[in-house]
Amino acid sequence: MSYRSGHHAEYPQHHPHDRGHAHHHRRAPASHPAPVAAASQSDYTLVHAGKQVRIGPVVFWIVVGTVSLLGLWSAATATYFAFRDDVLTRLIARQAEMQYAYEDRIAELRAKVDRATSRQLLDQEQFDQKLDQILKRQTALEGRATALGSMPDITGSIRAPARAPVAIEPPSATAAPKPSPISDTVIFTAPPDREARLESRSPVMANAQPNPSTKLAGVDNVLTRLTRSLDQVEARQVAMLSSAEETLESKLRRMRGVIIDLGLDMGQLEAAAPKGGMGGPFVPVKLGAESGPFERQLYRINITRAQVEKMNRTLSLVPYRKPVIGEVEFTSGFGVRSDPFLGRPAMHTGLDFRAATGDPVRVTANGKVVNAGWAGGYGRMVEVDHGNGLSTRYGHLSEINVKVGQQVKIGDIIGEVGSTGRSTGPHLHYETRIDGEAVDPQKFLRAGVRLSAG
Repeated sequence: MSYRSGHHAEYPQHHPHDRGHAHHHRRAPASHPAPVAAASQSDYTLVHAGKQVRIGPVVFWIVVGTVSLLGLWSAATATYFAFRDDVLTRLIARQAEMQYAYEDRIAELRAKVDRATSRQLLDQEQFDQKLDQILKRQTALEGRATALGSMPDITGSIRAPARAPVAIEPPSATAAPKPSPISDTVIFTAPPDREARLESRSPVMANAQPNPSTKLAGVDNVLTRLTRSLDQVEARQVAMLSSAEETLESKLRRMRGVIIDLGLDMGQLEAAAPKGGMGGPFVPVKLGAESGPFERQLYRINITRAQVEKMNRTLSLVPYRKPVIGEVEFTSGFGVRSDPFLGRPAMHTGLDFRAATGDPVRVTANGKVVNAGWAGGYGRMVEVDHGNGLSTRYGHLSEINVKVGQQVKIGDIIGEVGSTGRSTGPHLHYETRIDGEAVDPQKFLRAGVRLSAG
């Protein structure tokens, strides 16, 4: 098939070798028929198998465009079917990649939530442990304070601090702290269970604290201050206990030393010491394996205190106190002196205390009155037997306030100062005797001063 323009279709082509015959052709016989009217020069002629078909340019380009579009569509369709699997594979791979990335992101966020929750749980557990330790320690200190308060030998108490007690609020607790009997500490209400505080692992961003680490640091600082406060309370208790132990041991040593210095028999004195009505089953005191230094020291103090109390009962039979109240002034000492009536050397078996007539005379130790009346040079005299060979005599009395056989206790008034018997004026003649032999009363008085010093 071919096409030609109308101009070439009307006039046939001439080859170069036909030039000699050109004139001949142009002079064709007149008898040839006239040529068909000339077609439009813009028409297209399609020639196929000797046949010519003329078409216009619009139809021609429509046909060409349609053929081109059909060719492009065929090519696109063929390409689509040829590469469809690859395209679908890429789309699926892209979708899978996006899904995997999304899942990775979700897993990362979930891991962050888990770490945050775990960190919160760990922080809460640490807080609970520290708080529990503080509460246990505070309870122990309160028990120690009660034990110290029950000891009559320990005076004083834990003074209140100048500052107000510090109260903290746990991260999840809502209860307010209460003041403790120990003024430096506070009682915390234990926070609720973690399950109640952390019911969900998903963080609530709207209620998140702006800086939780700062808050936790603040809580740790408060717990540290509370721990220091408890340390101070414990240190004061230990110091108080150590002071009490040292005081009791020193007092016990002085008591034993006094008895030794006076030449008295400890066993006999203890056997003669009065014992009140006591009894009950024997329950030995045992220290547990978990007992700390405070409990062991308190145990030693209780033993020492019991020994001191026993020694006090023993010393209640030793006349080391003054028989008159006020400043002691001797008018005559124990030993050899010039007799006030004869002017010759004589043995003075006691001490003469300056006093006024009618001043009360007090017994210097527990005992029993064995003599109460006139006794020669003593005038009116009272003698008290303190047991274990110890006795005291009170002479020159103006009045006697006791009877023979009467039990007297330390400080009881047995008479009044006077000047009866061989006396030059009002005074008290005071004697101390061991197994009937007079000894210097100042020895006992100095022992009393030594005991009262502690």
